[in-house]
Parts: sequence; C-alpha cells; structure tokens
Amino acid sequence: MSKQELYDNETDRREYRRARRKRNQLIAIIVVIVVGLALVAGGILGVTQLMKQLNDKKHTEELQAQLAELADSEPAVVEAPVEEEPQELTSDDYLNQIADSCIAEMSLENKVAGLFMVTPEALTGVDTVIQAGDTTKQKLSEYPVGGLVYFSKNIKSADQLKEMLDTTRNTMIYPVFLAVDEEGGSVSRVAGAGLADDVGDMSEIGSTCDPEKAKEAGTTIGTYLSQFGFNVDFAPVADVVSAENAVIGNRSFGSDPNVVGTMVAAEVQGLQESGVSACLKHFPGIGDTTTDTHDEKAVSEKTLEDMQQTDLPAFQSGIDAGADFVMVSHMSLPNVVGDDTPCSLSGAVISDLLRNQLGYNGIVITDALDMSAITDSYSSAEAAVKAIEAGADMLLMPENFEEAYQGVLDAVQNGTISEDRINESLKRIYRVKYRDRIE
Repeated sequence: MSKQELYDNETDRREYRRARRKRNQLIAIIVVIVVGLALVAGGILGVTQLMKQLNDKKHTEELQAQLAELADSEPAVVEAPVEEEPQELTSDDYLNQIADSCIAEMSLENKVAGLFMVTPEALTGVDTVIQAGDTTKQKLSEYPVGGLVYFSKNIKSADQLKEMLDTTRNTMIYPVFLAVDEEGGSVSRVAGAGLADDVGDMSEIGSTCDPEKAKEAGTTIGTYLSQFGFNVDFAPVADVVSAENAVIGNRSFGSDPNVVGTMVAAEVQGLQESGVSACLKHFPGIGDTTTDTHDEKAVSEKTLEDMQQTDLPAFQSGIDAGADFVMVSHMSLPNVVGDDTPCSLSGAVISDLLRNQLGYNGIVITDALDMSAITDSYSSAEAAVKAIEAGADMLLMPENFEEAYQGVLDAVQNGTISEDRINESLKRIYRVKYRDRIE
C-alpha cells in the first residue's frame, strides 16, 4: 500500500474516531440533560410537597387557633349536677321536726310549766273547778302547764264536762293533756258519775284470761273518754298482786305475771286505738305492798331478781304494746336502789331500770307528789327537782305547784338541771301531743 493510501486510511480513521467522540459527547450531554431535567423535576416536586406540607401545617395551626378562639368566645357549658334522689321522710321524722320546732319557740318559763300536770284547783286556787272561767284562763296564760287532771268533784254532767274540757283546750297556747283516773270498777271518775257504763273491776276481766275482754274494756273506756275530751287515762294497773296486798286489790288483773302482762297489753291497745293515751302504773310494781303511799312511806324488800320474775314482765308487755305513759310509784326498794329513796325520785329506777333495761322511750310521769310518802320527807321544790334529775318527764300534782315550778325553774337557771335535759323531756311529751297531726 502506498503512502498516500496509508495517509488516506489514517485520515478516515481519525474522522471516524472524531465522529464517534462527538456522538458519545452528544449522548453524554443528552444523558446529563435528561438527568438534570429529572433532578429539576424531582426538586420541583419535592419543593411542592414540602410547601404543601408547610401549608397543611400552617392550615392546621390556623384551624386550631380559630377553634380555640371560638371556644373562648362561647359561654362555658356547665353541666347540671346530678341530683341525688331525696330520701323520703318518715312519719317519725316529721314528728321530731314538729316537736323540735315547737320546743325551740318556747321560753324557759313555758318549758318548765310544760313539765307539770296539776289539778285545776292547784292552778287557780279555787276550791272546786267545774268550768274553765276567767280565773282558769288567766292562770293557764301565766302557767301553760303540760296537763290537767280531773276528779269526781269536777264532773257534774255530760254537757258541763265536755264544755269545761273544750274551753280548757281552746284556751291553751300549746296542746294540753287532759287526764283522768278511769280504771274501771272501783276507780272510775266518769262512769262513777253516771256518764258512762262501768266496765267493771279488772280482777273480773283478768279472771277470764281472755285478752279480747281486756281490749274491749280499753276500747269502751277510751271511746267515752275521748268523746268528752279526755286524751289521757291513768290506766291500766300493771301491778301483779299478792294474796296479802290490800292496796291494789281488785284493781289488778291478778297474781299471774303472764296473765297480767297479756291483759295489760290488750287494754293499752284498746285505749290508744280509741285516741286516749294509756298509762301503766305503778312502776316498778306495788302489788305486794301493804302500805298505801297516799298515807305513808311504803317499802318493799324485793331484789331486782325477784322483780324480774314477778313484777317487771307485765310492765314490759305494756311497754311493748306502745303505752304512751308509765307512772312511777313512791315505793322504796332498798335492795334495788341501795337506800330508801322513793322510786319516783330514783335514777336507778327511772333511768337505769325503766329506760335502759326495759327500753322505755315514752313519757315517764311521777305518781302524785302530794302523797305523804313524798311530802313527809321533801319540799315541793326538792321533790320536783329530784324527780327531773332522776329522769322523770312530767311531775304530777305537787303539793304546792308554784313552789315546785319555781324550784325547777331556779334549778335550770343556776345550772343544776340543764335546759337540754328539759328539752329532752319536752320532746317526749310533744311527740305524743302532736302525733295525731301526722296519722
């Protein structure tokens, strides 16, 4: 091959290589451009996404701010408290409210007067009261006593009796107990005056051992007493008599504690279902005494164990039947009390035995404080104060009412007796007096 040919061939190869390099460069440029465009596109997309995310976050923050502003501008919604279902008041609750309200409005003087149950003669100074005249009205205004007790001399006719009791009741600023001894048989003030049929002695009814007969007697007595205006009967006699007893005698249902208890409970039901409060007497039992406390001190040598066997069961039966009152006797029980203090003035008998052991929550009233068993040893003021200190709620017929009243008032004012102690007794009293208002 000639040089010229070699030269030409070399020239061609160079041209070929140059052309190939240009092509490769062009491809590389295109690749770079494509990659660049891809990167640019990706960048644009990333930026777009980033901007979108930023915009979304900003939008969310703005929305949250708007919601917060809206919440601040709207009144707060206060959820109503869930009301608890009110508990329904019982009749006992209402009775307590009524009694408490009445007592709270009373002066101390009126509170003390409310503890006494006296005869109209003791209140007025008149020999025999057969009507509630101006003197009675004036004295009841001065001393609004808790109750008045009437005897045969106060009863002349049906109309006279009813008018006297109605006028007395309407005169009082507080409800008043109007009481009588109407046992049946030998102790019957109303039937004895010929104003009602006598149901007979309780000994006769007790001999039947039929409690329905005792309840019938209570219903009969309660019905006619209520019609005349009485609301308390000092009956039934819950004493269990012994063969030697001449004080109670045929006034008792008998000598068997179980029979007496059953009959007493039945008579309590008959009386109180007729609207008349029953009063068990003579606690803790004077069925074996031969001395009358009207005339002198009576003493029983019984122990507590003896009384638990013979005397107390009948009273427990009457208490369980719901008797509104228990009358405490003036008998002395040295083997129970520890000395010769009359039961009516003894905390060991009233508070410990009657209240705590027998569980009695009703009205405790003393036997008549004008009996010799009391007046021979105590002044009217002393006896009244001691009875309240012992736990009695009501003071029956002190020998000198005004002296007894002043004695109790002084004792409260000087702190010997607390006003709370007086209120405690008044609450028991007014729970009975106002009971018919919720029944």
